Amino acid sequence: MGRWICCLCSRVADPLMLLLVLALSCSPFTAATTSPSVPHVKPSYSFGRTFLGLDKCNACIGTSICKKFFKEEIRFDTWLSSHLKLPPSYLLSYSGNYTDDAKSWRLVDITRLTSKYQHDRADKRICTSLLKTKTCSLERALRRTQRFQKWLRAKRLTPDLVQGLSSPMLRCPSQRLLDRIVRRYAEVPDAGSIYMDHLTDRDKLRLLYTLAVNSHPILLQIFPDVEGWPFPRYLGSCGRLVVSASTQPLRDFYSAAPEVAADLALQLLAVLRSMGTNDLNYFFYFTHVDAGTFGVFSNGHLFIRDASTLGIIDKEEGSQLIDGQQEHKDIFSCLTVDCQSASVSCDSIREKHSLVMVCQELLPKLLKGKFLQPVQEKIDSFLQHCASGLTDDQGVNEAIAKLAEILKPLRSCDSRFAYRYPDCKYSDKY
Repeated sequence: MGRWICCLCSRVADPLMLLLVLALSCSPFTAATTSPSVPHVKPSYSFGRTFLGLDKCNACIGTSICKKFFKEEIRFDTWLSSHLKLPPSYLLSYSGNYTDDAKSWRLVDITRLTSKYQHDRADKRICTSLLKTKTCSLERALRRTQRFQKWLRAKRLTPDLVQGLSSPMLRCPSQRLLDRIVRRYAEVPDAGSIYMDHLTDRDKLRLLYTLAVNSHPILLQIFPDVEGWPFPRYLGSCGRLVVSASTQPLRDFYSAAPEVAADLALQLLAVLRSMGTNDLNYFFYFTHVDAGTFGVFSNGHLFIRDASTLGIIDKEEGSQLIDGQQEHKDIFSCLTVDCQSASVSCDSIREKHSLVMVCQELLPKLLKGKFLQPVQEKIDSFLQHCASGLTDDQGVNEAIAKLAEILKPLRSCDSRFAYRYPDCKYSDKY
């Protein structure tokens, strides 16, 4: 029978009969042995709302880059393996890959505002303190607070709306700084005005939550790298994850070659100098530095990798908070820190505050044992002088100037330092 049908296939003239014949198999055993064909399904990287933190919105950072995750245009490094699994949710940061055209990929850092443990602890605190329950709708609880109700009524972000928040950036807020935050807030499409008319209730809660937990993503938005600020580029956020350009932490360079260490040390001093003196008259200072505070791009350029411990003093306007306002505390003051922790007075921050911290914590580890004597001895002496200069700004300045003078000729000019190569061949600046 099967042979008869196959022969008929070649002789049929009637189109209808041809369609009928083609619908049949030329093998007499086809109906009994062949299963229906299954289309090939592309592997899918399934996201959980919990992993991203979308289930917590609008107690989150934003949703500006969520589409990139769901379209697989942002991929975690683990996705390059055959398992295609999400990384552990307890990590604070992840390395990833980002694309705009599905052809060229670049490295990105994917980070949380704080650890998952601290997030969970803060969420529980919101529910127990505001609604007296173990679990709750975070948005519903936070909307009830007196602070957020003031935010809803406000036309402009003013110092009284951020008083008591634990972020170092807001310890000494000026109206000029707060206007800059609203005007450059990148999680809304219509940024540009100092007034909050373009912010929905949801947008206001997300902005307040971000400022209360960790101001790092806000700093990246309002002081962008394209304007020359030493921060990685902010690419967007999804839930409680922030995506920014990738940098390698400074700790990875503690064992680097002497010429690399000298170059990074000079860059570090230059960054601190620019944060103290710049065209906008903002004075940036660190409340804490460690081996992950600074990072290095693939071209050798050093940037501030973690801006969460950066404070800002407006040298043009000063702080608009009056005495005592800093002590006002509420649930937003206690999401990541102990509510009893004392705030540092704006007047107590000295000009060389950050330099002394870097001389104490970072430069000795970067430059230790890198050079021959007597150069190494001189470097160690100047670092010690700088680190002990808590009450002597002039002494710190002199020590740093002499240290830079020693380090400059120790750098090399080659392709490892792409951020200044080949310019360093022709310019005394490098």
